[in-house]
Order: sequence, then structure tokens, then C-alpha cells
Amino acid sequence: MITVEHLSKTYGAYRAVDDVSFACRPGAVTGFLGPNGAGKSTTMRIMAGLTRPDAGRALIGGVDYHDIPNPGTQVGVLLDASAQHAGRTGREILTLSALTMGLPLSRVDDMLNLVSLSADESKRRVRNYSLGMRQRLGIANALIGDPKILILDEPANGLDPAGIHWMRSLLRAYADQGGTVLLSSHLLHEIEIIADEIIVIGNGRIVAQGTKDELLQGAGAYVQAVDNPGLAAGLQQAGHTVSASGEGLRVDAEPLQIGQVAAAGGHVLVELRRADSAGLEEMFLQLTAGAQREGVVTTGGVA
Repeated sequence: MITVEHLSKTYGAYRAVDDVSFACRPGAVTGFLGPNGAGKSTTMRIMAGLTRPDAGRALIGGVDYHDIPNPGTQVGVLLDASAQHAGRTGREILTLSALTMGLPLSRVDDMLNLVSLSADESKRRVRNYSLGMRQRLGIANALIGDPKILILDEPANGLDPAGIHWMRSLLRAYADQGGTVLLSSHLLHEIEIIADEIIVIGNGRIVAQGTKDELLQGAGAYVQAVDNPGLAAGLQQAGHTVSASGEGLRVDAEPLQIGQVAAAGGHVLVELRRADSAGLEEMFLQLTAGAQREGVVTTGGVA
């Protein structure tokens, strides 16, 4: 169990994390989403005892990370796959971890097999590893102590499609066996597939959290017309709330109601569906619109 309570962290005048609270339960994969600079990595560094908060606390299994005896056997952490000793081999890195935690050296071979690093690859210096290989080594290092909790920041970065599928299966099996997984990723499709619960952060604050189904349901409808501004005007006149969404409109109404307004106004529709079928990406962009560096592109002049 991971419990974050009223966590805040400020760097000078910049508030990186602002009164953040959430929990990650055993037996579930929790997706932690947010734009660059939203506060994800800072929050995870506080959990792992690498950064001290200004206020609040982050508890791992009910205690502060620094108070966990032999923490690698209780919580596995991967925050930066490139932050591994470049001059050591993969096998040496895992061997040192096993010795530090008092584990049998057989765990080294177990982990190399688990993450599909061959005997030859395990003898290479990490400086000669691809990013994907470093991710696999980092995951092996996080799992070597057989922890009950995993905290992973962008573990799929650098993995090829087969590697992403492998990681998804690994984490799903880990959670199904009662483990707790907190997973940060920019690969929204992967989060949508694997996550049981989702936390969205923007500008240092939690903007949404809940199960995937809770966050994606009841979001109105998405419609795209040949004349988006004209349809938007008709919908607003009918009392519906309308906002731009990608190449179309998000409307606080049922598809049938939108279709009736479109028919009455003679509008040709290109697409009409419930907004929950638009998936995680559209929800993410809407919730974090104010925190996106590039901003969310709008069409048709609808605010």
C-alpha cells in the first residue's frame, strides 16, 4: 500500500507539488499521469526517500521509506534507467544489489532470465546498453528483492513493442499476485490497457483520480461536423455545454440529443460517439489543458 497525504514541495518560487493526496492499493496497477513538469517525478522521488517534502508525507506500507528495514526487499524503485553505473556490467550491478540485500546470488540469474537479458548481454558494460536494455536491467534491479510494492517512472521508455508487451504482462501478473504498482508513463494507450486506477496531476495538483471506468464514463459525447462552429452555436442555443476537442466538439449531452440538433439545423456529421469511447488520451488532454506546454489545439473558434 502506498499512501500520500497532503504532500507539497517548493523549489524557490516554483511549487512542484501542491497538497497532493492519493493511495495505491495492493492488487492493482495505478497509472500516474501528467504533462512534463506536472510533479510526477518529484512525488515519486519523495516516496523513494530521495527528496524531502516541505509538508505532508508519503508512506510505503505504512511507514516512511527511510524507516523500512532492508527497503529493497519491501519496495522496488526505478526512477531513471540511465542512472546506473556505466562502467559496471549488468551482472555486476545485480550481484551488488543481491549482496547488499543479503539475497542468494541465484537471484541474479533469476532476474536476468525474467527480463530476458542473455548471458552475453549481462557481461557487457552498461555504457554499451541500449535504453531498452537499461530499462530491463532497472526492472530486474527493482524486482530482485521480491518486493510487494513497485514504483516505476517511465519504465517503458526505450522499449520496442515486444518489450512493452512483455512489461505489461509482467506488471499485470505482479499485481494479480497481490503486489502494489505505481506506474508513470507518457504512453497513454499502455496505461489505458494495464491500469486499474488512474491519477492525473497537472501543475503540481491532482486534477482527477479514480478507477479507469469511473474517469472515462459519463463524459458526454464527441461530435465532428462539416461546420463545427455552426453546430456548436445550435447546441449552445439548445442549452448544451460545448468545448473544442481535437478536430471536433465535446458536448455535455447524449448522442441522440446532438443528432436531433444536427438534423434540425441541417448539419452534416462526420463523427458522433459517446465521449467515453474516445479513451484516455482525450480525457488526459482535457484535464491537463492548462498544464500542457504546447497547449491543446482547438478548431472552429469554439472556446
